[in-house]
Amino acid sequence: MLSNFHKNKKTINSDPFSIKEGGFRDGILKNTSFRREWTEESFNLGGGNRDTIGKNFNYQKLYIVGVLLIFSMSILFARTAWLQVVKGDYYFSMAEGNRIRIERIEPKRGIVYDRNGVSLVRNKANFILYFIPIDIPEDIEKRNYLFKKIISVVGDLSVDELNEIYGSVKIGSLESYRPLFVKEDVEYEDAIKLYLQSDKMPGVMISNKIRREYNLHSMTLSHVLGYTGKINPEELKNSGDEYSMIDYIGKMGIEYFWENELKGVNGKKQIEVDALGYEKKIISEVEAEDGHNLVLSLDVAMQKKMEEIVVSYLEKLDLGKASAVVLDPNNGEVLTLVSYPSYNNNAFARGITQEEYKTLIEHPDNPLFNRAVSGEFPSGSTIKPVMAAAALQEGVISEHTSFLSTGGIRIGQWFFPDWLAGGHGVTDVRKAIAQSVNTFFYYIGGGHDGFTGLGLERIIEYEEKFGLGAQTGIDLAGEADGFLPTREWKEEVKNEPWYIGDTYHLSIGQGDLLATPLQVANFTAFFANGGIIYRPHLIKQILSGDDELLVNVDGVVVREGFIDDYNVEVVRQGMRKTVTEGSARSMSILPVSSAGKTGTAQWSSKHDNHAWYTGFAPYEEPELAFTVLVEEGKEGSAVAVPIMREFLTWYYTEYKPIEK
Repeated sequence: MLSNFHKNKKTINSDPFSIKEGGFRDGILKNTSFRREWTEESFNLGGGNRDTIGKNFNYQKLYIVGVLLIFSMSILFARTAWLQVVKGDYYFSMAEGNRIRIERIEPKRGIVYDRNGVSLVRNKANFILYFIPIDIPEDIEKRNYLFKKIISVVGDLSVDELNEIYGSVKIGSLESYRPLFVKEDVEYEDAIKLYLQSDKMPGVMISNKIRREYNLHSMTLSHVLGYTGKINPEELKNSGDEYSMIDYIGKMGIEYFWENELKGVNGKKQIEVDALGYEKKIISEVEAEDGHNLVLSLDVAMQKKMEEIVVSYLEKLDLGKASAVVLDPNNGEVLTLVSYPSYNNNAFARGITQEEYKTLIEHPDNPLFNRAVSGEFPSGSTIKPVMAAAALQEGVISEHTSFLSTGGIRIGQWFFPDWLAGGHGVTDVRKAIAQSVNTFFYYIGGGHDGFTGLGLERIIEYEEKFGLGAQTGIDLAGEADGFLPTREWKEEVKNEPWYIGDTYHLSIGQGDLLATPLQVANFTAFFANGGIIYRPHLIKQILSGDDELLVNVDGVVVREGFIDDYNVEVVRQGMRKTVTEGSARSMSILPVSSAGKTGTAQWSSKHDNHAWYTGFAPYEEPELAFTVLVEEGKEGSAVAVPIMREFLTWYYTEYKPIEK
């Protein structure tokens, strides 16, 4: 081997490596840092074992590398599938959002009129400041500089507040491409300034939204109309894609209940945007459909007059709470719905302050509460026409059945009094209604001295048929059910058995029975129209945005035929006698005939009784059914009757005088 090496010495020395220190010179290995083993394996070309390299390569390691490679590629493919298939639409939307965006076109909200075409609300411009978070600078210094520019224009904001708003969404998420509410009611001049500077304020947007302004001919219209307000996160979550965080939505009253009709249908505009997020050109556009206009059954002149009369009597008597309902008994249309005290819904529409809201919720008479629809009160004697109709229908009594009223009845140690000491003498059903004779209704309700009355189960059955213990179905949110006590309820809640005295109390509208003024007005309308329970409603017509008639809202019959016509007529005659010779005789001076029933409801040992009056007019062909409740008014005949008398006098002499 060495001889061969010397033969090729010239060739090896010609390599540049050979002239360096540590190279080969004169056949001698100069660099002693090389290992001996390496030289032996490298230069032993002539003999020995030639598979030395093969023995040093481990094929098991190659297998492990292959497995790791396959595993890595599997993860890569899985991640690719996740990004492109599962999350493909998401990231495509994000990518497109950098260039093409969809903007909603807001429709005009529908207008609300009274039955005579009087406008009760109008749409007013409301400038909204909002962010498109993805376009706001991420650099903190640039962002704070931008926020300071905003504050210099609109004021009453801080950099920290704006950063908190900006930080409420994750940048890069789909939410960061959507409008993020900052401030409403921006002054016109400030809005113009922001708009003119918008090319230097990326992500800062000004929009002209709609704010409602209510024409409050009567303050108590607030309970009927309700109001709109900025959508909250929970409402937004449940609304699908129909709303954004800068939208307004109906919160109470008609605005809430008829939201779908009033709001209209959003349009949309596909636009191409520049690097700052501003519109460059419109790619496609679908116009918005304006909301429908609504015509209420309510008569604003009647509403205003009723409110004036109620307030004047409350001020005279130093009282604070009352409600009044007037219906058309022939179709269930609500003509007047007064709940006092009330509030100004414009305060909520423009954005109520904390101080204003605190004043309302801390008011002892709770002006935000719609007493006519949501208030639950003992019905007092207004329930007696219902009891009389049930007893006649079940054959418990006839129109000629009489009982002797001597001032009450006694059951063991318990005495159940009449309101008149000494009683009313011999009493039939008509007299019992007219003079509100408790003894008569004790008999027909719970029975006495061998006479079998209706009993609890049949009383409950008929009161349910007349609509008690359930919502009437009026098109307003928050309606109360009232309450009908049962044997099972008393045993469970009060841990007491049902006594005969409980049935007596139920028969005259006392005890645990509760009704709303609307429920009382609705069963009164049953006797006015001759035997039909309608569903009360506030909407009379639905119009297009251009006031073209779309739908007439007709009366919906809930129940009829459960009281025979003659039995209804007997009760009507008793209610007429209430006016001609009973507890509402002062109503006889009206220019038209009427019928009614007074009520005095005990509800507290520390406070005065509630005062009721319910009835209808004209008696022969009724066009109005009405109910008045004055809380703590003591007696219906003393305060509720005069309110209704003054209203009907105005109605039939000034507003719609009777033709002679």
